[in-house]
Amino acid sequence: MTLFEHRRREIQDRIAPLATRMRPHNLNDYVGQAHILTPGKVLRRAIDEDRVPSMILWGPPGSGKTTLARLVAGATGAHFEQLSAVTSGVKDVRAVMKLAGDRLGETGRRTILFIDEIHRFSKSQQDGLLPYVEDGTVTLIGATTENPSFEVISPLLSRTRVYTLQPLSDEDIGRIIDRAISNKDHGLGGEDISLSEDARKFLVRVANGDARTALNTLELAVESTSRDESGHIDITVETMEQSLQRQSRYDRLGDMHYDTISAFIKSIRASDPDAALYYLARMIDAGEDPVFIARRLVISAAEDIGLANPNGLAVAMAAQQAVSFVGMPEGRIPLAEATIFLASAPKSNSAYRAIDKALELVRSTRDEPVPQHLRNAPTRLMKDLGYGEGYEYPHDKPGHFVRADNLPEKIKNERFYEPGTLGSEQALRERLIDWWGERYERL
Repeated sequence: MTLFEHRRREIQDRIAPLATRMRPHNLNDYVGQAHILTPGKVLRRAIDEDRVPSMILWGPPGSGKTTLARLVAGATGAHFEQLSAVTSGVKDVRAVMKLAGDRLGETGRRTILFIDEIHRFSKSQQDGLLPYVEDGTVTLIGATTENPSFEVISPLLSRTRVYTLQPLSDEDIGRIIDRAISNKDHGLGGEDISLSEDARKFLVRVANGDARTALNTLELAVESTSRDESGHIDITVETMEQSLQRQSRYDRLGDMHYDTISAFIKSIRASDPDAALYYLARMIDAGEDPVFIARRLVISAAEDIGLANPNGLAVAMAAQQAVSFVGMPEGRIPLAEATIFLASAPKSNSAYRAIDKALELVRSTRDEPVPQHLRNAPTRLMKDLGYGEGYEYPHDKPGHFVRADNLPEKIKNERFYEPGTLGSEQALRERLIDWWGERYERL
């Protein structure tokens, strides 16, 4: 390191944001991720034994991915190189690989290449990493907020290990806040600051497991608060609220989108209106497309409530129409009404199962001839060939019902619909048993 580089780093350490200054310098000071970093755990053991594999760190913003990568390099004595997939291209990767190879040959020192937002690399860019990871030119550490199963190519995944980082707990965030306020070397310990308990609780809550959000909000609150006559800075809840730049992890193209809508539908299926409303509120608050939510309600009404309460589909369609008509924020009310109705309704998936069973048979067998009595007979020739012969008009019969074999001969004993016993479907079941007897009694 040259004198100028040393000077530059000293200045950067002073002017860097609090979140950057407060990065821990060793694993003992690292907060969170005990499931992979507690002594004896797989990753911690690999670090302690200096046999760190190439890896993908998958976790939400502010969970410590970049910090962990730096600490791994420091603990193993490896040279640390960092690239951002947002701003770097193939040329940058090749330059780093050239230097890493030279460094390994000249000094024997390994290189850890940290690529932030690795999911933003194209398939060809990720392909370009393979030979260098394969031959050990670098130990790759990629960081991503997106599911690597979808965003990282299979050959690269097979050469790395995926470690999942969890959002930090409230206790973890509290420790980070307290450390930042008391630390005199890199934090705010040189200032005369007091943080009310209510303000601390508020900051912990709104950080939502994101250490960067917590520290950035704290720093802005300190900078925007006037000192009293003695030079003291008193940070209140009001100051913290004004300093908060709220961010949501919800991404319409990311895992949170799919996880939340999945939880929403499964809560309706589980007949839990409170849980369903909670996930509905999270989607509305994050700005999810209300028509997308309404569309999923329509699907749920047909798939999960079905014939146990046929009104469910009508309510869901009405909610879709209402949301399209009135828009948001008022559209939240018909969405909530439909959610509560569907979650509270009796459940049946018999229609869903029936059509899938019928489709499975259709796709796995030949198209059997339609029985003669059901065939269309618009011409004299067709009538002469027996089309429509023997057909009895149900409305001319008692109860408007005629028992007949309406399936093709070879599959006439197949059964697709199995009526449930809840809600309105029980009446359907009893009616079908009355008409068809044994066919539905034995289901």
